[in-house]
Amino acid sequence: MKRSLQNNIKTIYMMGFFHSFMVLIPIFVPLLQGYGLSMSQVLQTQALFALTIALCEVPSGYIADIWGRRNAVLLGSILNAFGFFSLLWADSFVDFLVYEFILGVGFSLISGADLALLYDTEVYLKAIGKGNDAGKSLSRLISIEAAASGIAGIVAGVLLIWSLDWVVWVQAFTGFMPFFLGLLLVEPPRPKSRTDHRRNARHVISLLLFDKPVVCWTIFAISVFGLLAVYIFWIYQKYWELQGIPLGQFGYIWAAFALTVSLAARYAGALEKKLGYRNLLILVAALPLLGLLGMAFGKGWLGVMFGFAIQASRGISMTLFYGALNARVSGDFRATVNSLASLGVRGIFIVTGPVLGYFLDTQGMTSTLIGLVVIFTPLMCLVLVPLIIQIKREPAGELPDAVALG
Repeated sequence: MKRSLQNNIKTIYMMGFFHSFMVLIPIFVPLLQGYGLSMSQVLQTQALFALTIALCEVPSGYIADIWGRRNAVLLGSILNAFGFFSLLWADSFVDFLVYEFILGVGFSLISGADLALLYDTEVYLKAIGKGNDAGKSLSRLISIEAAASGIAGIVAGVLLIWSLDWVVWVQAFTGFMPFFLGLLLVEPPRPKSRTDHRRNARHVISLLLFDKPVVCWTIFAISVFGLLAVYIFWIYQKYWELQGIPLGQFGYIWAAFALTVSLAARYAGALEKKLGYRNLLILVAALPLLGLLGMAFGKGWLGVMFGFAIQASRGISMTLFYGALNARVSGDFRATVNSLASLGVRGIFIVTGPVLGYFLDTQGMTSTLIGLVVIFTPLMCLVLVPLIIQIKREPAGELPDAVALG
């Protein structure tokens, strides 16, 4: 059992790598536009993806807590594999909607369950003297996933030498790897909940609203910063196209951006120790706003370079916020709370994603980027100020391996 659990960590890292090894992503917008989709339609497909996750996110997280994280991850991985395989015959708006729906269900099952499985494994191993710091493992997973995205970008750039079809074929078959790796996972021992579903729901609500306000504000922060990251994620490729960047370079830019996220996530803990959590949170908020302004007013490659500031903030914020969240939530409901954090982002994107696409189509890139700065500057202040106050009142350390933010 001990050896199997120790192998869990490496297996989760490898699964995280292949979950993020998506060679399709760096050229997804040009691919869909090649089939006649507008930016509004592209973001409508992403809104359906978000809607599917919003409907399934919390139930799937709760299923993972009750049924088992391994089972949830396996089911989600096989659904994702079939979703990627469906791309081989997708050639219309409806086909891409079906693809996004399948992936939405799959990712909702994995989201939260993989983090909870990693965290629970490390906590159990450390309790018996065999594990490492759970927070470091979490930052390492985020770093690995970002590195995988970067490698996928390079591979996509090479595959584009032949055709877009090569990218789709590689994605269709590598999509099965997480499922096969998931068969090696072992569920870490943890006490089973003896309460009914209604009492469990009351426990989660009480945890968020009354017992640990810092958890609630951390989820708000994840929602705000995550929403901005999703917006920019889908703006990048159109932005590069408008700046005159050749399609063949998209994969390499994506790789550089992903490497930035990976390095930022890897050293987020060291930065917190050096700067303190207050200064680091200010930096995390300032970087994406600076990046958006630079993209709005920069031309060509100069504008593209400002995207690195946004990516650095993304790597740091993911590590800090998810580390702080998991350090303050017990193992019984860790997957559920992680799913709630993702739900905040997806729920808002359902409505606002197509609106963003409409503004890009009608108002242009510069106006849209400036609009994001105007909207997100006060939003970041609204979540970070209360979060800093709550961290001061409730520092981490109440659970094993409490890390990040206080």
